[in-house]
Amino acid sequence: MVWVLIVVVLVVLAALLIGQATLSKQRAATALADALADARQVNERLGGQVYNLTGSNAPATQALADASERHIAAGAQLDQARTPAQARLAKQTALEGLYYIRAARAAMDMDPGPAVAPLDGQDTAGQVSEKRVVEYEGRQIGASPEPSATTPNYYPGGRVAGRPVPAGWYSEPWWRPALVGGAWGFGSALLFTSLFSGMSGVGYGAQGFESGYGEGYQDGLSAGDGGGQDAGDTGYDQGGDSGGYDQGGDFGGYDGGSGFDSGGGFDGGF
Repeated sequence: MVWVLIVVVLVVLAALLIGQATLSKQRAATALADALADARQVNERLGGQVYNLTGSNAPATQALADASERHIAAGAQLDQARTPAQARLAKQTALEGLYYIRAARAAMDMDPGPAVAPLDGQDTAGQVSEKRVVEYEGRQIGASPEPSATTPNYYPGGRVAGRPVPAGWYSEPWWRPALVGGAWGFGSALLFTSLFSGMSGVGYGAQGFESGYGEGYQDGLSAGDGGGQDAGDTGYDQGGDSGGYDQGGDFGGYDGGSGFDSGGGFDGGF
């Protein structure tokens, strides 16, 4: 009789374990499906904008090319996503594309449309608050809060390969090597210092840039000297870290997708 009771208990326990495992799988599948649907919705809105706008000047044309690139990259990420976290990464890529759409519309003196949800790290990355041109490795690199013929490359602000890049318009996409390769090269901190030192819209210096400002760095800094770093910050990046908001992580970097069709419609919703 005792053995019968033991067998019954074991069967009940096994049934409970199987039931819990099945329920857990169902919940995981539902979470993934919801995350994929959310990301696809954002990317579809992005695609509608990409294929219905044509740039009328250099900054708008470049911003639309970047938006198209994000649209293609988000689609590839969605195809490969197997977890909610990967689906969310695809959504972040599509949201970034919508920021490029807003930038293109603003560059053409059009209504940029509704606000877009914040990107990871965007709130701490800062923004270009003044025009500046610096010499770096034999070429001039400019930054501006407004688009122009000399600063046609927009970035919405956020994290690239674990480091903050301020929102603004630039003469060249100086962050792209890290975006594609997943790591910053030697001298990136020197460029950051030259371009942003003392700029009111960027409340951190080269040390904050190297340490990934926005991921707890500022808390530790406040406990120390209570402020950002000045132009004397030192230490150049050897390209060691590749964390944070890096689109080149699980799915590869942005390396193509520059085309966009003609038209001019605006679908009214981001």
